[in-house]
This record gives sequence, structure tokens and C-alpha cells, in this order.
Amino acid sequence: MKRQIDTDRFPEWQPFADAVQQRSPDTGTWCEAWTVRDIVAHQAGNAEELARVLGAHLEGEPVGTRGFEEREGPLRALNDADLWDALLDRMANLNEVVVAAEGVPADTDVAWTGRTMKVPWFAEHMREELVLHGWDITGDCDKSVAFQTALAEPWMTTHSVVAVGRPLLAKGAKELGAGERIEARLRVPETDDVVLSADADHTTVGFADAVGPATLETDAAARVLLLWGRRPGDPSRICSRVGAETLGRVRRLLSGY
Repeated sequence: MKRQIDTDRFPEWQPFADAVQQRSPDTGTWCEAWTVRDIVAHQAGNAEELARVLGAHLEGEPVGTRGFEEREGPLRALNDADLWDALLDRMANLNEVVVAAEGVPADTDVAWTGRTMKVPWFAEHMREELVLHGWDITGDCDKSVAFQTALAEPWMTTHSVVAVGRPLLAKGAKELGAGERIEARLRVPETDDVVLSADADHTTVGFADAVGPATLETDAAARVLLLWGRRPGDPSRICSRVGAETLGRVRRLLSGY
């Protein structure tokens, strides 16, 4: 029997699959230096590792999280057809592990990449990866409506800040000089601000009431893209009065993984 990918649990799967299959594997994307094929390998590695770590926790034999190269290297060696089949297989396996985890208390912490994630975040993280890298493939075109809609959903911002926020700042923070510090408020009307602070040794990210001046103001979808080191195709979606130097420093901090 063919293994299934439940689109109720992973509603972003089909739009992502459609985006991939409508393009050549060697087509460029908005993820710098990555082609569609690179994204497929990355997603197969993500699904495999999320299932491996969560599954091991369920079995009472925790394992450490492997790095990107270790899990993606063998996948990149596959031909295009086998790579696509590998993604389907690993997504179906993750689906099965997520179903098995539904009986575990939602507040259970599981070690993941130097931190912990709650059990439901494993499925949620894969969903976020499908949205983000789906947008990487389509950009802000007419065919990206599903990804733009998903990017604007509140859970995307919450997961980006709560589950992934500090790793998202780590790369940019490494570029800060001794004594250099960045603080910023990323505002979307009628929502809490996302508040960032970073120096060479420490980063924080969280939510706060929208008070005082914002560093930049944008829409919900664009704010998620910025947190992940992306830029919306239309620069007018980002508004700021802090000046080019300050805004530039904030955007360099938000460089993604």
C-alpha cells in the first residue's frame, strides 16, 4: 500500500509539491545560491531528521540532531527522480511518526539542534519549511497565493519567534563587532511587536506590546520573510523612519541560517 502524506496534518505539502513539479530541478530560487533541486534535498533531509529525532524520543532512545551536510549529502548524490521519491518517502515517514506522537503530552520537550522543541512543533516546523521554501521557489508571483496566505498566518510568526528565533539570529550576530549591539522592533499593525536584541555574545527575540516607535513596519507575511533572511519582492511593503544605517544593520542581523 502506498504510504500517505496527510494533507490535514501537512496542508502546505500539496502547494509545495505543485511548485516543485512546475519547475525544472535546476531552476534558481529566492534562497540564495539554491536551485529547486537543492530545496528538494533540503526538505527531504528536514523530514528525515525530524522523524528520526522525534521517533527516537518516542522509543525512549534519544538521538542527537545531525547537521545539514550529514543528512543532505547522501540525498544530493541521487538523481532527480530518486531524490523526489526520497522526499515523498521521508514525508510519509514523518507523517507516521507525527501520528504516533499525538498521544504524547503536547508540552513534552524533545532535544533538537542545541535546544528543545515541544512535540507538536516537529510537524509545525516541517509545515513552516514547506511554506518558506515553497515561497523561495515561487517568489511573489500569482502562483504564490497559498504561500503568501500561509506566511501571514499567526502561527508562522509564533513558530518563527518561539521555536526558531534565536537560531535565526545566530548567523547575523556573529558579524557584530565587540561592543556592537542591535535592538529592533518589527511591527505589523494590530499585532504584538517582534522585539530583537543582539550583540556578539547574546541574542534575544520575543513578543511585546506595540509601544513607541518601530524600527520597521510591514505586513505579517513580509515580517516572517524578514525573520528568515528573505526579502519580499516589493520593497514598498517595508516602511521605516530610523535611517539607512540602522535599518541596514537590522536587515544584516536578519540573515537567516
